[in-house]
This record gives sequence, structure tokens and C-alpha cells, in this order.
Amino acid sequence: MDLEESLARKDSGKLYFCDQLLVDVQQGYLELQYDFNATRPKEQQKRQQLLRQMFAEIGEGCYIEPPLYANWGGKNVHFGKNVYANFNLTLVDDTDIYVGDNVLFGPNVILCTGTHPVDPGLRARQAQYNLPIHVGDNVWIGAGSIVLPGVTIGENTVIGAGSVVTKDIPANVVAVGSPCRVLRPITERDKQYYDKGRAVDV
Repeated sequence: MDLEESLARKDSGKLYFCDQLLVDVQQGYLELQYDFNATRPKEQQKRQQLLRQMFAEIGEGCYIEPPLYANWGGKNVHFGKNVYANFNLTLVDDTDIYVGDNVLFGPNVILCTGTHPVDPGLRARQAQYNLPIHVGDNVWIGAGSIVLPGVTIGENTVIGAGSVVTKDIPANVVAVGSPCRVLRPITERDKQYYDKGRAVDV
């Protein structure tokens, strides 16, 4: 199997084995990630240049606080505009991760597209498959949350800290827990009050 075939299989949702061709390509992206994480706080321009090399797409106004960890160094990551990621964002980007505009990631968030079959014989052979993740515009994913393969999170939704998102979450809701479940809709009241009834005064 040549490199193009290996990459296509990796992104197909089918079982595959990570061969040396894939490892060699992956290493190049991880080198860029290493450089990004080694930047100093004042080297913002250098960080932006590296992110444009690393990511499949990255919009204007994105800020990612190092360290960033990604299996493919962001090669399969598509960020919209004005995405903010706090420390230790982990992107298991073995296939595509799509993130919309104005998305917030708390510290220690994990988005994981890669997974393995349950059968121990297949796992012993290091079989893997990957399912894409989609995060809509204006989503906030709270600290320590984990988003599992194949999940879609609808626009404007808030995922509470520490949640494990195992299935799709609709738009315009607050969802929390492990497994993550819808707690309530986002309503007009949320424009007037925040944090246990404190009035919005800005």
C-alpha cells in the first residue's frame, strides 16, 4: 500500500494499521508541534506562523496557549475564526476535527478521533479506526472535558467541565456529565443573568 492509499484508509473510518509510511509523515508534523510548544510568550508572530503550517485550516484571531498536543500536529484540524484554547488542548487528530468560529476550550480538553476495536486479537495487532469530530460555532467546552470519536456538538452549546461526550449534543443547550447529557436549553434568561442569578451589567 502506498502513502496515498494509507492516508485514504486512515480517513475512511475502516480498520487500518499504522505503517512506517504514515509514521514518517506524522513525524514531520510533530516536529512543527515541538517548535510551537518551545516558543516563548512574546513570540506570538512565530506561533501564528507555525499554526498556519501545522493546521489544515486556521482562521483569523485564533489563540492556542501552549502546550498543544496533537497526534498529527494539527494536520487534520480545521479551526474557524477566533478560537481560543487554554493550556493542554489535546487533539487526537488521526482524522479530521472541524471546529467553528468563536469556540472556547477550557484547559485540559481532549478531542479524540482515534479509537480501537473491542476484540483483543485485533487490538493486539494494533488495529485502529478514526471517526471525525464536528464542533459548531460559539461552543464552549469546559475544563477537563473529553469528546469521543464521531461526535457532533451543535452551535452555541456549552459542555460543562469534566464531561465525557460520547454521542451528539444538539445546538443551544447546556450539557454536562459522564456520559454527557442535556441539562437544559439556553434561553433569553441567559442574556439577563449568569452564575446563580447575577445580573448581566455589561
